Amino acid sequence: MGQEYRRTATTVSLIHYHFVFCPRYRRKVLVNQVETRFKELLEKICQENDWHIVAMEVMPDHVYLLLNCLPTDSPSDIMAKVKGVTSRIIRQEFKHLAHLPSLWTRSFFVSTAGNVSSETVKRYVEEQKKRG
Repeated sequence: MGQEYRRTATTVSLIHYHFVFCPRYRRKVLVNQVETRFKELLEKICQENDWHIVAMEVMPDHVYLLLNCLPTDSPSDIMAKVKGVTSRIIRQEFKHLAHLPSLWTRSFFVSTAGNVSSETVKRYVEEQKKRG
């Protein structure tokens, strides 16, 4: 899905959002089955909302995500859906996380990645796991 323009009846766009977000208290909970389940849920949410995952890296205590979205999707709405759905389901399925009031902090980082820098951001996100 790299640099392809997306077309709707009224728009032509190329919008990439680079997100970084963390679990509450920066806990290292995104490991093993929790990481696997989070990725499954994220892919399902993105598919349902017509968001394309350009790059994703899940670290034990934070997530890097590069999404291609339509102009009708605001970063706040995207994070609300991603965090809300994944927090609820993961806390239901993994009893050791059920005591948390929410899996995620309320904050997140978002930046737009322009046509020129999207490949650089994608490479950066993919290399995060290698850094240890």
